[in-house]
Amino acid sequence: MTNAPVSSLIRHLSLRQLQIFVTVIRLGSFSKAADALFLAQPTISLQMKKLADTVGMPLWEQVGRTIRPTGAGEDLYAACEEIFQSLENFDSQIAERKGMRRGNLRLGVVTTAKYIAPELLAAFGEQYSGIHFAMQVRNRDEIILRIQAHEDDLYIMGQVPETEVDVEAIPFALNPLAVMTPRDHPLLKGTPPLPLASIAQVPFLAREPGSGTRNAYLRLFAEQGLKPQIAMELSSNEAIKHAVASGLGISILSVHSLALEGTGGPIQILEVEGFPILRQWYLVYPRGKTLSLTAQRFLEFCVAQEDFITRRLVALWPGLAQHLR
Repeated sequence: MTNAPVSSLIRHLSLRQLQIFVTVIRLGSFSKAADALFLAQPTISLQMKKLADTVGMPLWEQVGRTIRPTGAGEDLYAACEEIFQSLENFDSQIAERKGMRRGNLRLGVVTTAKYIAPELLAAFGEQYSGIHFAMQVRNRDEIILRIQAHEDDLYIMGQVPETEVDVEAIPFALNPLAVMTPRDHPLLKGTPPLPLASIAQVPFLAREPGSGTRNAYLRLFAEQGLKPQIAMELSSNEAIKHAVASGLGISILSVHSLALEGTGGPIQILEVEGFPILRQWYLVYPRGKTLSLTAQRFLEFCVAQEDFITRRLVALWPGLAQHLR
């Protein structure tokens, strides 16, 4: 084996400096990076200055209150991602050689996916007991910001970003949207399937603007020249379910949102023309990103669960079966 020359840059850099740099750029602030790394802000500033001096070029600039990378900073950030990813993979490989399976998985999920993601993580954890999980639940707009900042390994979304960020998206499970009413709602007395116009004439409970679920059903209404009578906007599926059960209106939610109480609870699924809207869950990550070994295994695991998840949905709502033929 020949000894490769070591550049002066590598000799004077430390992994700690690179970790600080990545955290500052990701969070856009020295103070936020200090809080995240449990360091004093002067320490952050000093290490960032030493790093820039070592590289010999400005690595960041102050734009208002936000720290942004320069061109050289963007190059260094990309290199750091590769370095830390390689080290994480190496750690996983060494653990496997020792007969252990460990690693880290950072998962970002849209709010509706919180009903399916924990079960997937639990099942995956049974096979890989040494994996440490971190899951962030956010609305769609916030998840897109996390993708842009490369904050997580993978993301679960029901609507793939088309213009906001360039991503790879792998479908792995069915995500049907259905009309939901309280059990004593007058619409339940009609002959199913009801026309879409019938649910456009009653108080409607909607997710907040930007929600992927909201975007999906508003497109369906618009295609038929209809507009729901939105009585209230809520940012939580649980809040909508409680509001529906209380008789404040009807709504359209993922069937996954009934996973705990089932269709025997206070909410009834209403058969309406055009429903269910058969959407997909996607595992998403920035295009060109090299997944860690743990993230790649989790992706493959989720794709293999598609049939099982579909059977669970049909068991939850037997009426779904006729729409899947």
